[in-house]
Amino acid sequence: MSDRKREEIKNLLSFVIPCYRSEKTIEKVYREIVETVAQKPEYTYEVITVNDCSPDGVLTVLRKLAAGDPCFKVINLAKNFGKHSAMMAGFSYVRGEYIVNLDDDCQCPMDRLWELVDPVANEGYDCATAAYPRKKESLWKRMGSQVNNSMVNMLIEPPKGVVLENFAVIKRFVCDEILKYRNPYPYVAGLVLRATHNIKMVPMEEREREDGNASGFTLIKSVELFANGLTSFSVKPLRIALILGVLFAFLGFVYGLIIIIRRLCNSGIPMGYSSIMAVQLFSSGVIMLILGMIGEYLGRIYISLNNSPQYVVRETMNTEPAE
Repeated sequence: MSDRKREEIKNLLSFVIPCYRSEKTIEKVYREIVETVAQKPEYTYEVITVNDCSPDGVLTVLRKLAAGDPCFKVINLAKNFGKHSAMMAGFSYVRGEYIVNLDDDCQCPMDRLWELVDPVANEGYDCATAAYPRKKESLWKRMGSQVNNSMVNMLIEPPKGVVLENFAVIKRFVCDEILKYRNPYPYVAGLVLRATHNIKMVPMEEREREDGNASGFTLIKSVELFANGLTSFSVKPLRIALILGVLFAFLGFVYGLIIIIRRLCNSGIPMGYSSIMAVQLFSSGVIMLILGMIGEYLGRIYISLNNSPQYVVRETMNTEPAE
């Protein structure tokens, strides 16, 4: 690679935007990217949009923008694979040294972009992410995010206080490490944390959605994301299941001894139907939970062994395989 080519790539910002129900907002996001990058002439840009089989007309808008700007790239997926799979598809086409993740609904404060780029480009950090004091989202979505963050803290053990948001900048080598994950059910936050802990949190305020619609990240998708993070990066859930099994076996043994001793000391004590049923129902519920957890692991292993794809690309515009 020539020195000029290396310099071009070094100063190239690759914006990766998964698109779903953003027909009314994606063009504004693109225009804001162009205006913001123009503030620093030493940088150039490429915008990589991934249509995750959106039910609205966003693909038509993406095609129009791609026709007018060769730096605007479109990846059209064959079906809805989920946001994290769409991000993986976008990562596979980036060419720049710095990759910017952002949403398609104008919630990411693009005017604060350089506060994320500078720590990665000039301060030695591998990743810089927005730190929102309060998320502009519904109560149940906020609760789901808190549950997912708690799961990440327990299983993946990120640096203290680090929460990866949708608006972030990562270095190219982190992206390359992420792409080494070829299995289905990707969880991008876990993949980033698996590659590096050298992350800077940058405080900023999240914007309101421009289109006024509710988030396309439904409750079902939140549950799926939780399951992906729970089973993809750690065997701790299985160890917890083992500990619970040992604990309840021990408690059952102790309770059995107590019953025998009480019965021997006082033959008039009737056997308690209610207590026995309560113990049986509780213990059987724990057993079914553990079996379900094991089944989830086995199912994902089976799907991975059958080479289920992360995503399937139907068509692209203005793209070429990343070098």
